[in-house]
Amino acid sequence: MNQTEKREFLIRYLLDENKRYAAMEIPTSESEQKQLLRALFNIRMPQEATPEFMRIQDEYLQAENELRGITDYHDLTPVEDGIYLWQGDISTLKCDAIVNAANSQMLGCFRPNHGCIDNCIHTFAGVQLRAACLEIMEKQGHEEKTGLAKITPAFNLPSKYVIHTVGPVVEGRLTKKHEKLLESCYTSCLELAEKNNLKSIAFCCISTGVFMFPNQRAAEIAVDTVRKFKGEIEVIFNVFKEQDLQIYREILGSD
Repeated sequence: MNQTEKREFLIRYLLDENKRYAAMEIPTSESEQKQLLRALFNIRMPQEATPEFMRIQDEYLQAENELRGITDYHDLTPVEDGIYLWQGDISTLKCDAIVNAANSQMLGCFRPNHGCIDNCIHTFAGVQLRAACLEIMEKQGHEEKTGLAKITPAFNLPSKYVIHTVGPVVEGRLTKKHEKLLESCYTSCLELAEKNNLKSIAFCCISTGVFMFPNQRAAEIAVDTVRKFKGEIEVIFNVFKEQDLQIYREILGSD
């Protein structure tokens, strides 16, 4: 099977899983097929799949991730001892662990083709990631508290692990409680990485965007917490937006 054949197989399998969509026609264009496949991954509840589906999904996603371009953090230049700043898609970064800005349900984003990091990570990791998160949450028996973190394998992503943390949602005025909870996110992730003997971790801009934490203050807390904790773990601050890149450059004193 080539990539097109694998993609069409995965789409048909996922459509057939749900009787509401079984009669849907598969679009002919590559871009529309990719959009549809991502949407079907996004809305799929964690459940068993056939060994054939899992094999083809893994082959397809690993090839797609290669096509999207993988960045090994070892190829980056540190801005200070053990700290890196990188602009790009965190799901294409090769390091020990990437951090996912999760919600309290911890099952990923169910909105089809949504642009959040949670959606992106779950899409390109594969359906195993949602299943792994469900297993953790069922054992826990309650939603994840803000400021804590959980670790899972990264499955088809170039990183080894994903560390999921729930950041504070800022509705109205920023408070000291919001700041302490965000600090706890970074500390919890670092402690979990250290506990699992990880040597590198990439942080996204936790709680900014739809969680409405002010970007400048979020970055200040992130850098301050990492500098206080750091130890032997190498840290990559991952940014996607130009605004965040400039903020981190100023705080880290890099060009």
